[in-house]
Amino acid sequence: AGMRFFLQYVGCFFAFFSTGFLILSTWTDCWMVNADDSLEVSTKCRGLWWECVTNVFDGIQTCDEYDSIYAEHPVKLVLTRAMMITADILAGFGFLFLILGLDCVKFLPDEPLIKLRICLVSGVMLLIAGLPGITGSVWYAVDVYVERSSLVFHKVFLGIQYKFGWSCWLGMAGSLGCFLSGALLTCCMHLFRETSSRRFHSAYSLRKGYSSAETIVTNVHLPSSQTATAKMYAVDTRV
Repeated sequence: AGMRFFLQYVGCFFAFFSTGFLILSTWTDCWMVNADDSLEVSTKCRGLWWECVTNVFDGIQTCDEYDSIYAEHPVKLVLTRAMMITADILAGFGFLFLILGLDCVKFLPDEPLIKLRICLVSGVMLLIAGLPGITGSVWYAVDVYVERSSLVFHKVFLGIQYKFGWSCWLGMAGSLGCFLSGALLTCCMHLFRETSSRRFHSAYSLRKGYSSAETIVTNVHLPSSQTATAKMYAVDTRV
């Protein structure tokens, strides 16, 4: 039981931070940052929803939102948005299910097997959430790196060149955390569920055996008691 509690809390720890990292990476503005900051007086960051420019001297930041989601956008931007939002939703539901499955939470306290299944379902959801998250963030980072490398290779200077920023790193970290917490919950909780199921079935069989034995003993003694009572009534009748 102590090991199960420890694994649940470790999985909850990773799931909490992983979900937070994924949400922050989706809604922050630094997926791409200008690489040639030595020549610039401002830091330019591009996110999935807007682009911000921060003055390095006074720290004033101005942001410009992109066009409507119905407007034409690059495929990289649209697919990364879709994958990160999907990862956020799955990770959020997985974390909520994990909270309900914790033994310290008073939800179905008399159903330990159901709580283990809830933890198992949350682990599967976290594993699935890590897939679109890591795909979107790594694909975005690779695309930025390939674009920058091609410009450097062809000696093309457009004034601003970008590299992937801390929002992209958060997406990768959150996705890896989802994989870790999901693997921990699915593998370990599955073993605990099999152990608990065996214990439950053995206890049930034992109780059933005891009840059957009591029934047999009662049935064995019942005729003799009835015979003694019948003999007594017979003797009284003769008298």
